[in-house]
Amino acid sequence: MDLLSMQTLEDRLHAINDLIPAFKQRAANNDSTGRFPFENIQDLKNSNYTQLTAPREFGGGEIPLYDFVRFQEAIAIGDGATALSIGWHMGTMMNLAKNRPWKESLFTFICREVQNGALLNVCATEEQTGSPTRGGRPLTTAVKNGDTWVISGRKSFATMSQMLDFFVVSATIEETDEVGFFLIPSQANGVSVEETWDSIAMRSSGSHDLVLENVEIPLEYLTEKLVQRKKTATGYLLHIPACYLGIAEAAKREAVHFAKNYKPNSLPHPIFELPAIQQKIGEIELKLLESRHFLYSVAKMWDESSIEQQNQLSPELSAVKLSVTNKAVEIVDLAMRIVGARSLSEKSPLQRYYRDVRAGLHNPPMDDMTLMLLAKRV
Repeated sequence: MDLLSMQTLEDRLHAINDLIPAFKQRAANNDSTGRFPFENIQDLKNSNYTQLTAPREFGGGEIPLYDFVRFQEAIAIGDGATALSIGWHMGTMMNLAKNRPWKESLFTFICREVQNGALLNVCATEEQTGSPTRGGRPLTTAVKNGDTWVISGRKSFATMSQMLDFFVVSATIEETDEVGFFLIPSQANGVSVEETWDSIAMRSSGSHDLVLENVEIPLEYLTEKLVQRKKTATGYLLHIPACYLGIAEAAKREAVHFAKNYKPNSLPHPIFELPAIQQKIGEIELKLLESRHFLYSVAKMWDESSIEQQNQLSPELSAVKLSVTNKAVEIVDLAMRIVGARSLSEKSPLQRYYRDVRAGLHNPPMDDMTLMLLAKRV
């Protein structure tokens, strides 16, 4: 299966859906053991999915945002942790391809690496500073030493850390007190991953700590400085609500399957025929419809807009994330009410969806910042 050679959204979506049963089958064991879904990511690499957001001139698909979020929702129906993990690589490449913030030589280098199967993610969160969207200065440091940078520090929430080939990390440049972003190969001396991830949500996302101990990289691996970064809307972050929408859809399917097949001896028919159950299913479907129309209409607006118009879509992008992730929590809750106490069994995927879907509340942008952004626009 080669997703790059396929020409239509429908063909690619059909091919991705062929991977979902295997993702779903592996999810329970990976979650219970906290194991990263190596096989799932490898399947996506083998299908050239990881190249779909890379620029065409480097063999990529350069797909629109609408296609990207459709694919991410499909993957999340099979396994939310897989979708969230690969979404960061895909989104990072989409952002680089669109904005071209790096110098040409470094951009060409990373595109060639991705063409050969490399994975990358931005790692900017630190325990002491909290979310990078809050503006805290990184305690990770970059010191110029001759023709190299020496990077030291620790990053948390380094999703997909065990399979990444490159990390893009933020660090404070000691000489100038500026904040810069640096490209760090995973094989560089002094780079290690400390398996600290103990969250009950997205347990298999591999969001461990990245430890950097006097890591030496070439001077040209300084990708950009924060003061030079243009303020642009980040459409690729719609992969976050797409992921949680997929988990919500998976919860609906599980609840409906249960309702159609469970018939207590007090009833002559499955509980699906009860008005109370049908009302809950109707509520779930309404929330899913609202979420999909909001998510995909904004993605289409993004694709059909000029760069100037895209930069005015920040409130819509943030609002989608707030609305969809909160509705996803509500959908999983309704699904569990349909299934009842069985939904809390370790054998039920609903308890995993329940835990995983709440992680969306803590992905950027945060709800309070979104509401302030909307209020200021008013």
